[in-house]
Amino acid sequence: MTILLEVCVDSVEGLAAAIEGGAGRIELCSALELGGLTPLPSLMRIAARAPIPVYAMIRPHAGPFIFGRTDEEAMLLDIDAVRAAGLAGVVIGANRPDGRLDMPLIHRLKAHASGLGSTLHRAFDLVPDADEALEQAVELGCERILSSGCALKAADGIETLKRLSAKAAGRISIMPGSGIRPADVGAILQATGAREVHGSCSSPIERADPRAVAFGFEAKSANRTDSAVVREMCRAIAAMER
Repeated sequence: MTILLEVCVDSVEGLAAAIEGGAGRIELCSALELGGLTPLPSLMRIAARAPIPVYAMIRPHAGPFIFGRTDEEAMLLDIDAVRAAGLAGVVIGANRPDGRLDMPLIHRLKAHASGLGSTLHRAFDLVPDADEALEQAVELGCERILSSGCALKAADGIETLKRLSAKAAGRISIMPGSGIRPADVGAILQATGAREVHGSCSSPIERADPRAVAFGFEAKSANRTDSAVVREMCRAIAAMER
């Protein structure tokens, strides 16, 4: 059984580290510390040179996945940028104020992204009824759902992920994500039967410029994609494939 590792990155350096470490697909973002926002068109164009598929996050701002008309206009233009850059797909999603998937909006985004691959992002994890949302995702025609099993971390949502995978029955892929590390990826894959898994594969770094931190131009500490962690994840996944 072949299992694909998708790594989320938000910089050129992160992209290179993920590829060097052996990632099978990239989720391209900006601002991973906010859960991922739409990447800049320049980063999309650089990522298009990658030897593996790259899917771009389509999310215009932080906060709940509740989007108005101006947000929709921005997202449609961002999908145009993804297509122009030559990336493989988009990562989309939206919620209604009651938490359910905003199906009309996601349908419009999906239609605008015709010809591109599509992942339904973790707006799914905010829904009140995951089983209903699963059927809606199938109706949308997305390739996969990125989910933590509606928990803060995938390790805490294993039972939901396992149930969703069984109910999906091959109609759509359930891709576990959120807080997955090399130490627990094997248990999550074994329990859920997932064929792909998502991770940041990051390590903490301390910022080197105290003036930039003092002026508020950068955070005191942050995480960055670590090729060594990517390789470790790949080794743990390979052990599952034997």
